[in-house]
Amino acid sequence: MTGFEFLEKYGLRAEDVDERKVLSFFKDQMDKGLEGSESSLRMIPTYSEAQNEIPDGESVIVMDAGGTNFRTCLVTFNEGKVDIQDFLKVGMPGSKEEVSGPEFFSILADNIERFRGKSKKIGFCFSYAAEITEDHDGIPLMFSKEIKAPEVIGKHIGKELLKVLSSRGWDTEGMTVSIVNDTVATLLAAKAAYTGDASTYIGFILGTGTNTAYVERNANIRKIAKNEGSQIINVESGCLKLELSEIDKEFMNTTKDPDSYHLEKKISGAYLGPFALHVLKKAAEEGVFSSFATDKLRDITELETKDLGTYLSAPGDFSNPLSFLSSDKADAISSFVILRSLVERAGKLTAINLTAAILASGEGDDPRRPVVINADGTTFYRLTFLEDYVKEYLEEILWKGYGKVYKIVNIDSSPTIGAAIAGLSI
Repeated sequence: MTGFEFLEKYGLRAEDVDERKVLSFFKDQMDKGLEGSESSLRMIPTYSEAQNEIPDGESVIVMDAGGTNFRTCLVTFNEGKVDIQDFLKVGMPGSKEEVSGPEFFSILADNIERFRGKSKKIGFCFSYAAEITEDHDGIPLMFSKEIKAPEVIGKHIGKELLKVLSSRGWDTEGMTVSIVNDTVATLLAAKAAYTGDASTYIGFILGTGTNTAYVERNANIRKIAKNEGSQIINVESGCLKLELSEIDKEFMNTTKDPDSYHLEKKISGAYLGPFALHVLKKAAEEGVFSSFATDKLRDITELETKDLGTYLSAPGDFSNPLSFLSSDKADAISSFVILRSLVERAGKLTAINLTAAILASGEGDDPRRPVVINADGTTFYRLTFLEDYVKEYLEEILWKGYGKVYKIVNIDSSPTIGAAIAGLSI
């Protein structure tokens, strides 16, 4: 069996993804999420209107919890320029081992202790599914990216953090905490930093995990009692449930919450590497590779997405964990075909995701004012072939299919800038 035959047998090609069917289901799940019906997409209102005025010269404490890292800094906007001071990055609590609720909030407080007395405002970019309250606090609904902090679920992040800070002697009278998702922060950063004319903005993350945010009219958000104006919706797009192939199901069963985050587990950095290894091992069982390569694959227990990317960029580089697959021409061809196909499928699914958000926004018809997608995340930009495939399928699905005009931008430090804007806005 060749690599091509293996992919066809198990439905792992991009062409096996029916874009119209997936897009229709995506729209259905978005609509149900907006009305409060049962849906795999949470469609979380953020109560942020994306029309924030940024006060000049005022500092804000910024916290950024995302993926496996937790970042803190102090941000000040001066005449439109962003001044980021005292930046620190540490491991995300719960990424290595399970932490209790008190431990989680204590670690958060530890990392902003150096900013005591420097600001009464905190902007917190929280990159996990959370219900946002009208006072801009956040209540975690579940953790993705394999974070283990179950006691934090259901807690008010801002209130709990302020309790810890108060117990440590901080003056918390009048202190505010604004919780935003990283994707929402990315959208806010685009609104603040993009200098061209845009019809609307999309915030998109594809790194360790994935998510999307867009601006929705309040009249369409039937689960809240607002009809005028608009606000940013945190789609939690990584949660989208999808039809799964046999191999997808096998892999999902090796992850935390096998029935959740189907889209994220098909396209994001936390999962593409491990999934690729699972697929290669399955291909070896099917006789796709030589006995030498099959034996080597049995010995591999882990594969990171970055290793998948480096192999695709240079299959002959023998410093890569998969370099043995290049020892034989037939093995090299089959492995390259299989791995590139997995990236192409991820690119097509990503394009469908972005298309769904743009169609929901109702914008993009005027070529003078494109929909601006602020795309952030190492997987999107660094995984070999992925960005190219996303753009290829956006042209095919979004432009040729719906006549929508878009522009992808990458604004540096988007989560930090967006969280700072959110923190200064209340």
